[in-house]
Amino acid sequence: MKVRASVKADPNKGDKIVRRRGRLYVINKRDPNRKQRQKGPAKKK
Repeated sequence: MKVRASVKADPNKGDKIVRRRGRLYVINKRDPNRKQRQKGPAKKK
């Protein structure tokens, strides 16, 4: 999956890029408000 330019992660501020269930998340334990999500592929029914 390509990372969109709008999804910014700064490791100096504690951001981590994580892939879960085909989606891309930016999570931060130090500052929980710094969360981001990039939409992944559509779910199959």
